[in-house]
Amino acid sequence: MTYSETLDYLYSKLPMFTRVGAVAFKKDLHNTVAMCQALGNPQQKFKTIHVGGTNGKGSTSHMLAAILQKAGYKTGLYTSPHLKDFRERIRVNGKMVSKPFVTHFVREQRALIESLEPSFFEVTVAMAFSYFEQQKVDVAIIEVGLGGRLDSTNIIHPDLSVITNISLDHTNMLGHTLKEIAFEKAGIIKKDTPVVIGERHPETDPVFFTKATETNSPLFFAQDHWHAANIGQKGNYLSLSIYKNKELFFEKLTLDLTGSYQLKNVLTVAAAIEQLKKLNYLISDEAVYHALKNVKKITGLQGRWQILQKAPLIICDTGHNLAGIAEVLKNIQNTPHKQLHMVIGMVKDKDISGVLALLPKDARYYFSQPALERAMPAAELAAQAKMLGLKGKVFDQVKEALNAAKAAAVAEDLIFIGGSTFVVAEVI
Repeated sequence: MTYSETLDYLYSKLPMFTRVGAVAFKKDLHNTVAMCQALGNPQQKFKTIHVGGTNGKGSTSHMLAAILQKAGYKTGLYTSPHLKDFRERIRVNGKMVSKPFVTHFVREQRALIESLEPSFFEVTVAMAFSYFEQQKVDVAIIEVGLGGRLDSTNIIHPDLSVITNISLDHTNMLGHTLKEIAFEKAGIIKKDTPVVIGERHPETDPVFFTKATETNSPLFFAQDHWHAANIGQKGNYLSLSIYKNKELFFEKLTLDLTGSYQLKNVLTVAAAIEQLKKLNYLISDEAVYHALKNVKKITGLQGRWQILQKAPLIICDTGHNLAGIAEVLKNIQNTPHKQLHMVIGMVKDKDISGVLALLPKDARYYFSQPALERAMPAAELAAQAKMLGLKGKVFDQVKEALNAAKAAAVAEDLIFIGGSTFVVAEVI
């Protein structure tokens, strides 16, 4: 089996959420437990930090990984989905898992895979744990795939659980209210394990209090004590100072993730670092400063308010639900431009009408569709958008839509590409 054949096997034989949606979601942990038991429970051989939440969990995971790496820890990082390369999901000290390991793992475990019939995600979780054990990592940042309680990653017993925030997303699987979704996310809170919650909300706070009481888990809301001040743009960096209550913790910090929504994420990270220090992790201020200035370089993170070109300015972002798009629009409003061009595509199982209702009517739209089964056909997206007063043209491919936007734009314009992680994946 070559590496290419291995990927074909994984993509074609296993149910894959990113391709087919909810039918690939297994509502129990049986397969992951069985696979990991057959592998000798590799997830028990290293320390972990579990990161969940609706938005910001990817950025938060990458920031934490960068900081721990710069603090001297050999750091694993498991995230999903990938944008360009399957191996983005599994990294050690920022370096992607090797192709030979992926091929060897699937070849060695093929009989087990075919007997259990796991999902694509269940196999990649087991693969990541196995790789982190082989590489003898000191600690691994494990990002939840979907939800938390029944997510395949939820067989770990982390040193710290982190939940960034709760908003409406994947409602067909996680529930139709914030309270129901919070219940699923709170499933990663473990017995006697501290948990950091990024943002408060009156509907979700009681859920976290109840779960933390049940598990005897110290509970900390970052929003209660941490805040940012002296916020500004400094070249290609976001500049800020971080306070806990009235005490200055990090003065003139620079962050290479410049979306304004990263202000919430970096405060969650600061609260998490404080808890890790209480657990005897040795993390210097110098490691924090260096890591946050170089998150993208250290970890390979892409697609977060990422500038692809200037004159005209072209920016992409993976925000794809109501809360994520609302944050994107704040950034667009704060970015000087003459005319806004929006290259947009979405997947069928999102709140499409809700997202479209948020979008500005004075933008020029280029409706497209990412190349996967879950994609909303561009013509259907355009028809829904037209009913809400959004006008534009329809394109079969994302790159075709982007080329049309480039042709129409002048140097002072802004071209934004987004609506789905998978749209962004086709342009970076």
